[in-house]
Parts: sequence; C-alpha cells; structure tokens
Amino acid sequence: MLDIDIARYIKYNKYMNNSDYPRSVTCCFTGHRTDKLPWGLCESDDRCIALKKSLMGSISEKYDLGYRRFICGMAIGCDLYFAEAVIALRAERPDIFLEAAVPCPNQTELWPESQRLRYDELIDQCDAVTLVSKCYTPTCMLERNRYMADSSSAIIACYDGSPGGTMQTLLYARRIGLDATVIELKN
Repeated sequence: MLDIDIARYIKYNKYMNNSDYPRSVTCCFTGHRTDKLPWGLCESDDRCIALKKSLMGSISEKYDLGYRRFICGMAIGCDLYFAEAVIALRAERPDIFLEAAVPCPNQTELWPESQRLRYDELIDQCDAVTLVSKCYTPTCMLERNRYMADSSSAIIACYDGSPGGTMQTLLYARRIGLDATVIELKN
C-alpha cells in the first residue's frame, strides 16, 4: 500500500462549517477524465482551448449570480481545468473560495508524473481540502460526487452524453434540484 501523508489533505479554514458559504452560494463541478476527452492530454488542441474558455465563462456567470464557493473533485482532466479556471478568476475576484473534494489520498497514484505535480500545485492553492475517505474504496468516488452535490445549489458539467461518473453525478444533482449548466463536449 502506498504511504500517504493524510495530514496534507486537512486544511482548516475559518469559513468551513459556518454560514459564510452556505449551499446557496456554492457551485460544484463534474466532468470527464482525460481518457474520455477526444484530445486526451493534448491541451493545445483547439477543442480543449475552446472548452477551457467556455468553462471560464460559466464560472464567471456563476460568480456574477452570487456564487462564491466552488467545489472541485480534483480528477485528472476537466476537474483540473475547472480548478485552474477558479484560481485564475480568484486573482481578479479575491472573495472566491475553492474547495478540493478529494475522494481518497491515493487518487493520483496511477497518473502521469506531470499530472501529479499539477494536482499537487492546485491542492496547495485551494482554500480548503475535504478528504472523503482515508483510503480507496469502491464507492469513494461516488461519495465524493454526492458530497459535492449535497453541498451545492448549482453544478457545472463538461459532458459528452456518455455513461459514467459524470452522467451519474449530473443526474443526481438534477434529482436533488441543483441548477445545472452543461457544457457539451464535441468530438
């Protein structure tokens, strides 16, 4: 088993567990991993560049509607794009709060080294990190997705219509009444 320092995932923040960031001003995100993206890890692809621009626009719109807390599941692919966009927007709007919802400490274990380094840099820039499970379990990703939706009143999804975790999260979010913004992925 991989030796993981769980303490690095515990960030205490004065805003957590109080009314500064209630569900009504919280937006979460779901999106595909790189293996489902037509460009894979090639972020210089025009489709990826267009997606990142759309994502930034959707996050800005949510901010303009009063959303201040953004929760990201930190999976490889669209989740990392989301986290980077929120961090970029926070440079202009410092009242943005970014929370990483990490399903388990070894989430990045099988990722390419460049993506693990990127993830570590993003985790360090989050205002809070919620570790959903102390170790990998068959349901920790689902639990992470439910935690994000249950903590939010809106969701942004990058989705191509295919079955999987993004579809399940989006369906659950709609079932519990979240306002959904779907950015369609096209081949």
